[in-house]
Amino acid sequence: MRRVSLTALALFAAACAATPAHAQGRIALQCERLFDARSGRVLGAHTVLVADGRIERVDAGHAPPAEGYAPVALDGRTCMPGWTDLHVHLGSESSPASYSEGFRLDPVDYAFRAVGYADKTLRAGFTTVRDLGGEVTPHLRDAINQGLVPGPRIFAAGKSIATTGGHADPSNGYNSMLSHLMGPPGPTEGVINSADDARQAVRQRYKEGSDVIKITATGGVLSYARSGDAPQFTVDEVQAIVDTARDYGYTVAAHAHGTEGMKRAVLAGVTSIEHGTHMDDEVMRLMRQRGTWYVPTIYAGRFVADKAKEPGYFPEVVRPKAATIGAMIQDTAARAYRAGVPIAFGTDQGVGPHGDNAREFLYMVEAGIPAAYALQSATLHAATVLGVDDQGVIEPGKRADIIAMPGDPVADINAVMGVDFVMKEGRVYRGPGVAPRD
Repeated sequence: MRRVSLTALALFAAACAATPAHAQGRIALQCERLFDARSGRVLGAHTVLVADGRIERVDAGHAPPAEGYAPVALDGRTCMPGWTDLHVHLGSESSPASYSEGFRLDPVDYAFRAVGYADKTLRAGFTTVRDLGGEVTPHLRDAINQGLVPGPRIFAAGKSIATTGGHADPSNGYNSMLSHLMGPPGPTEGVINSADDARQAVRQRYKEGSDVIKITATGGVLSYARSGDAPQFTVDEVQAIVDTARDYGYTVAAHAHGTEGMKRAVLAGVTSIEHGTHMDDEVMRLMRQRGTWYVPTIYAGRFVADKAKEPGYFPEVVRPKAATIGAMIQDTAARAYRAGVPIAFGTDQGVGPHGDNAREFLYMVEAGIPAAYALQSATLHAATVLGVDDQGVIEPGKRADIIAMPGDPVADINAVMGVDFVMKEGRVYRGPGVAPRD
């Protein structure tokens, strides 16, 4: 109870200082160009009428705005659906102090930080995120939904599910005395060692109000443990998680670097594979057959590979994993695209700095993924992964999540770094008349 109250206090205090967005109303967006997420094409001038948080009409050209609609001129800009990042951790951000902070900071500290990270993410053009692991984030989601603080729409996993010693075991790195005092974590803390434990862990996430289930199917890069790719669930355990999640209407995202762990997760029916570093031809074939989405998180791979060169940034048990695994993800994404594996957008932000999420587009294009496909991965594809049909495209009846940037990002992907207009559900958070908070 103390943990929840501290989080609520932090979010409430941050709300008092938050700058309000423009009130929701009737707006006519006059876009010089419009990205059609279904076709991947950039169209000419369009006017988008927004009312009560929804897109009411989309008209070619720039006709005089209908009576009662406030015009917003977006000259020289391309409008497109607000982006979705399918893999973030809004409750944290990597630094050399990250490992010690886990022992020194309270949930209230992480909650205050999360409010700022959410605001940066929204203002960068990401109107929706899927937060794959963090106990603070479900509370942040609720505060955003209630209008207390600005931020993207959040699909929150809550605590990731792991096995003992696995990538999301919260006691990794504890000394024997601390481990003895706290006792071994169990399903309530997201650590399982049987199919029965697996079912209990999913039900606990349901009880806590999660929106999606996250598992760590293999070892990971940043956990305080030696292996970065070994499988960490039995076939029965993964199947029990997926089956129970399905009963509750959940999708399952599987963190996975190693081939065997990925294979078990795909065969069990997970919705997405995150990272996928050592993905081989067999796994790619299975993913195509079963419609399993791939979320590469190239940004995180490059970030940790770079930071592994800095002495002291990571503990020595982490450093070789970061140097080896991180450097491979971009090449895996390139091979997966060529093999026809369906790709959706995710960064693992929280590993790198929040608000810089759009750099993932640059890395995708650098890997040989066409710019139009990369943009679809963060719009239409991401909505499909989330299982929603009211966002990801600019069409009548959809949520009015619309962003704009100077230039044409299909012609020059670098334009994604210049987002200067952000609307979420009809409210303008960045654009004309909105005071900057950078």
